[in-house]
Order: sequence, then C-alpha cells, then structure tokens
Amino acid sequence: MSLHHFRRQSPFDVDLQTLFAWHERPGALERLIPPWDPLRVLHNDGHLQAGARVDLLLKVGPVPVPWRARHTGYKRNSFFRDEQERGPFRQFIHTHGFREESAGRATLIDTIDYELPLGPVGDLFAGRLARQLHQTFNYRHHLLAEDLRAHQGSTTPPLTFLISGATGVVGRSLIPFLTTGGHRVITLVRQRPIGPDELFWNPLLGELDLSSLQQIDVVIHLAGENIATGRWHDAKKRRILESRVLGTRLLAEKTAARRQKPQAFLSASAIGFYGHRQDEILSEKSPGGMNFISRVCAEWEGATQTVRRAGVRVALLRIGVALTPKGGALQTMLGPARLGIIGPLGTGSQYMSWIAINDLVWAIHHIVFNAALEGPINICAPTPLTNREFVNILAAKMGRRTLPAIPAGLVRLCFGAMADEIPLASTRVRPEKLLASGFGFRYRSLDQALDYLLSALR
Repeated sequence: MSLHHFRRQSPFDVDLQTLFAWHERPGALERLIPPWDPLRVLHNDGHLQAGARVDLLLKVGPVPVPWRARHTGYKRNSFFRDEQERGPFRQFIHTHGFREESAGRATLIDTIDYELPLGPVGDLFAGRLARQLHQTFNYRHHLLAEDLRAHQGSTTPPLTFLISGATGVVGRSLIPFLTTGGHRVITLVRQRPIGPDELFWNPLLGELDLSSLQQIDVVIHLAGENIATGRWHDAKKRRILESRVLGTRLLAEKTAARRQKPQAFLSASAIGFYGHRQDEILSEKSPGGMNFISRVCAEWEGATQTVRRAGVRVALLRIGVALTPKGGALQTMLGPARLGIIGPLGTGSQYMSWIAINDLVWAIHHIVFNAALEGPINICAPTPLTNREFVNILAAKMGRRTLPAIPAGLVRLCFGAMADEIPLASTRVRPEKLLASGFGFRYRSLDQALDYLLSALR
C-alpha cells in the first residue's frame, strides 16, 4: 500500500479573514460539492473546530458508502483539518490551509494525504482517484472565486431571507450560496419546523403566520408542483396551477400585511409564459402565449399583485431550463445518454432557452441587490440553442453519438399533453433586463457550462 498526496492552491482577491469566514458559515460544505458528485451530507455539527463531526454518504459505483469525518485541528485564519473516522479509505486527511499574500489577497491550500484500501489492488485505482480529485478541486476553487466575487458586489449588511421551495432544484443551490455569504435564510416547510430557521406553512389550506419573524428583508418564492413529472391529466393540471397561484397569493398577502415590509419580493415564474413561438426572439416586453403553461404563468405572476400594491418591489423570475445533473431536464437526459440513447426530439428545430444552475443563483442574487430590477425578468443564458444543437453538444461532451431524431408522435405518446408545451415547444428568449443591468453571465455557451456541470462524466 502507498501513501498518496494531493495538493491544490489558488489565490483569491479577498482578504484572509473573508476567505476563512466563508468556510465557517452554514452551507459551505454543501456549496462546494460538485454538481456531478452524488455525495450527500447527512449530518454536520456546524463548526470547524476540533471534535466536530460530519457524516456523508457517497457512492462507489452504484454502491452507497457511509463516510464519517472528524475535525482534528483548527486555527482561525490559518487552517482546519478533518480526518476520516470511518469510510472507504485506509486513511484520508484533508488540511485546508490559508495564507495572506497582501492586502486584499489570500491563498487557499488544499492538501490531502490518503491511503487506498485493499493494498496493491487498491493502488491500481490511484490514477483514477487522482484525476477525480483534480476535477473536484478545480471546480471547488472556481466556484469559490465566483461566489466571493458575487458577494463582494453586495454592499449592504447581511440580510434575512424568507424562502419557499427550499428543497427544489433552485433552492438547494441558492440557500448555501446565501448562507456562506453571511445572510440568514428562513425556509418555509410543510412539516413540523426544526429550529428557528424553519417556518410552517400550508398554502392549500391558507396557513401561514409571519408574526414570529421580527425581520424579513427579502422574500424568494420558488415553490410549485413539478411540471415535468407524471402525465398531465386534469388532476395534475389542477395541482400545477393551484400549487403556484394559491401559494403565491398567500405569501403575497401575508407579506403585504406586515407592518415592516421587505425590500423585495422575488417570485418564480417561467419562460413558459411566452408559449410556443418558433424562432421569434422574445424579451420581457413580448406578450404571453395561449397554451396551458402560458396561462399558468400569467396567473402565477398575477398572484403577486397584493404585495406589489403594498409598495414592495416585485421581481417575476421567468426562469429558463435550469441545468444541473442534480435535477430537472439535464438529469432526465443523462440517464439515457450514458447508455448512448440521445437524439433530437421532433424536428429538433425548437429553441431551448437554458441557464447553468450557478448563473441562475448569481442572477437571483444580482436582482436582490439591484433595486431598479422589477417586474418580469428573463433568467436564461443569452445564447439559446435549438434542441438539435443542444443534444449534439451534450453528446459530444459525454463521448456519445446522437441517434436519429425521435418522431414528434412518439414524444407525444410518451409525454402526453406535456409534449407540445415542454419538449417540443420553441421558446427563444433573450435576458434583456439582466444584460442591461450589467449582470455578467459566467457560462454564456453550453459547451462552457457543461465543462463545469459534467466534469467527471466526460
């Protein structure tokens, strides 16, 4: 058996105290897990000092493997260390080192010393693991630099956010981004709350009491029935509509009734507002469509009127296809694509207005701190692609060949009424308000976005 050593260091344009503090805040570990990694955090003591425990669940192939780490060393603004207590390695020691370089500039040094199990047999996999560590820490340092840059752009003191839909695709990425930036996040939950940062609500029964919250600076409403799961029978359509309209109306009314109102109310919507528009370029000024999803989005957005009339800035987030391997459209594509089953749908000429999950998170943060941004705001990359172009790029990234187009009739047979409104619909959207406000997309091309989303799948 051999002792292996990994090291990665990067400079960051922040002072030493800021860099270290980011790692001490809630959500830091969750935020740094790459999107392709199925690693899950089961328990976290919530601090980095010696004795703190973290329980993880990782996968070795298809097999789930528990991993317990214990923090064994800590010196503020200098280092912290965690060691495997139980897990897949014979030994795994990760030291996070911090060094001040100059005023406003510090370096993070990640070093890992590890031994693989099974002696010489385990060492056969050392090269593969070294590549995985390289990919993981490339991602971690890149993301950390971009998160720190985004937070430097917000000059106000830390805010208190009230967020619905915390367990959804967007919420799972947004919340750790906000908490590592020093903000407090209170989530709306539908079961018994655990601790002061959860609040019960039941939108179908109109149950929500905000009186216990002394401060709410920003409301971000993301909750809603998943439109892409299950066939669209009448009951499903009713749940799609009611989960959006009833929840939005309840939250808007309760927020408007508060004596101390928030600075902003951000409510999710979707580019489905525009409907099927072939190759027409759509901005926030474009009228809505006439299909089911368009009507849902119109009612969804209309349910915010109460809080708008109360004088609160309202931003309607018309979100495009949010790309992450951990949910949504990309996750759905990846399973068949790994087996070589990937090809355009229908003619393949329909436009997909997509956005990488982290650009979506940074865009929401940008909207929070830009008071001029209100009303409908398109949140998608400025480079929409046809379905055929999208599929070709994805297949190339995964080392697969595309199959012939799947006939529209077969798509309709598989998806029912949803087919013509989601996978076969063409929505070519331009994020004019975001671009005009100076928001900088980090992933303007799909090729670049997939490099960060699928690094370990290539």
